[in-house]
Amino acid sequence: MSLKKLQLKTIDYKAALTMCFLFFFNSVISAQEIIKDVVAEKPAETVHGKQKIDGIIATVGDYIVLDSDIDKGYLEIASQGGNIKDITRCQMLGKLLEDKLYAHQAIQDSIIVSDAEVRGMMEERLNYMIQQVGDINKVVEYYKKSSVEEFKTYFADILKEQKLASEMRDKIVKDVEITPEEVRNFFKKIPKDELPTFGAEMEVAQIVAEPKVSKEDKQKVIDRLNAIRKDVLEGSSFATKAVLYSQDPGSAPNGGYYKMTRKTPFVKEFKDVAFSLQEGEISQPFETTFGFHIIMVDKIKGQEVELRHILIAPVVSESALKEAKERAANIRAKIVSKQITFAEAARTESDEKETRANGGTLINPNTQDTRFELTKMDPTLYGQVSNLKDDEISQPLLNTDDKGKKTYKLITVTNRIDEHTADYAKDYTKIKELALKEKQINAIAKWFDTKIKDTYIKIIGEYRDCTFANNWLKK
Repeated sequence: MSLKKLQLKTIDYKAALTMCFLFFFNSVISAQEIIKDVVAEKPAETVHGKQKIDGIIATVGDYIVLDSDIDKGYLEIASQGGNIKDITRCQMLGKLLEDKLYAHQAIQDSIIVSDAEVRGMMEERLNYMIQQVGDINKVVEYYKKSSVEEFKTYFADILKEQKLASEMRDKIVKDVEITPEEVRNFFKKIPKDELPTFGAEMEVAQIVAEPKVSKEDKQKVIDRLNAIRKDVLEGSSFATKAVLYSQDPGSAPNGGYYKMTRKTPFVKEFKDVAFSLQEGEISQPFETTFGFHIIMVDKIKGQEVELRHILIAPVVSESALKEAKERAANIRAKIVSKQITFAEAARTESDEKETRANGGTLINPNTQDTRFELTKMDPTLYGQVSNLKDDEISQPLLNTDDKGKKTYKLITVTNRIDEHTADYAKDYTKIKELALKEKQINAIAKWFDTKIKDTYIKIIGEYRDCTFANNWLKK
């Protein structure tokens, strides 16, 4: 397969995932319905001066697709600023059919989406919607529902179907791995005139100085969490307390909810506590690098735990911040005067465990390697390093993370890579990613070929004339 074809397929795959994300505001993925013998039709909006009749245009297992689902898909992509000019109705239908087959097969494979998960997703989505429009009643009106409860029931079905589809996709590709030999063969098959060009990149290292929190300030947080724990034990809602008080932006909006296994990338201290609790049990306050937590376990399913947690970080005093800045400045002075190298200082004096061992070198969270492509770099980080010369070290920079934690850091650029044509040795990580993506796409395509044959699928009307990427018409 040529790289151009791979890139097109990769773009299509990513576009499909993006489209799925955009659709969560609307009913592009219809609520689950059992197929009926009689197709109920109802008048829809007037389109191009003609009366358009809405109705079932396709069935996949126990799921249906309405003609209006396609129109809603266009509206939603457009409302998010997407370009719908080149998306045909057949392509939109093909994407909807994929989602239905994923969800249908998830049920056949006994993939379970719990009510707690759906509630967590619901709270998160609703909070986002309300932030956008200011009033839940406007959301209800937009979806043409008569009450908040009716809308929640309707939307819960949509979210459950989306989650089933997502779990099914993950199941298909989770065991797909790529060997070095496969990566090498993939690269060899790319014609020289089709080799990709990678943009300018840099490698960055940092030293972090954390303000020291006093024992008194820590105890204040512990006492506060103990008071919350006592309220919950006496009957208060843990989820409500999490929404009100937790400082974890990733879980607070949905009541502190997380689902995790021992392989989930949480810090060790958090996982140790989470897997030591029984269902319904609430932990004592404990500390991680993020602050202090309490955890309540909702459900244990084999190796998987559904839990809620509350995070509160101690307040850092101005004097502690000043001391951290002075410590960073002293470290910088020692590096500039050649008393110690940046890497040595990072190993011995940085407070950031994640980068300390490798001399402060940052890992790109998107690629998991050490390179940052300039055009894709986080704007804040780019602003901090873009004007640094080779071997130059920044002044102490105040950094506030997404949880509000403040630190001072020193940054330096350790390597610069100019824009270049793909090189197997230099760009192995990126080439491996492309090779793995191709293998995953092939695994998904093979899965579709098999499941389409074994599943009841019916497409009616003008859509039978569509040319689909998958064999939905079973010709």
